[in-house]
Amino acid sequence: MKKTLVYSFILAVVISLSSCAAFGPVGAIYTQVQLPAAATSNSVGTKVGSAQAMSILGLIATGDASINAAAKAGNITKISHVDYENFGILGIYFRQTTFVYGE
Repeated sequence: MKKTLVYSFILAVVISLSSCAAFGPVGAIYTQVQLPAAATSNSVGTKVGSAQAMSILGLIATGDASINAAAKAGNITKISHVDYENFGILGIYFRQTTFVYGE
């Protein structure tokens, strides 16, 4: 009976630390990865814009990490490519940043 409770507790902790909203590699303790999202046939530009969204404990989430918001922040009208950065600590804090490159 004790083993079942211990295994159930460990399973609950592992499930609670996993992030369903994130894509790409996610570490249970620490995550900081950059991932490609999209590319166009436009040449690589000199401008970059970024936008962020974040969540705390998976209970509170806020921000606008859309490609449109990042393009506006960088004053970009011709997008060449888009990258994402995911950052998280212990499943407590998670932040996604969208980077848009272009002219």
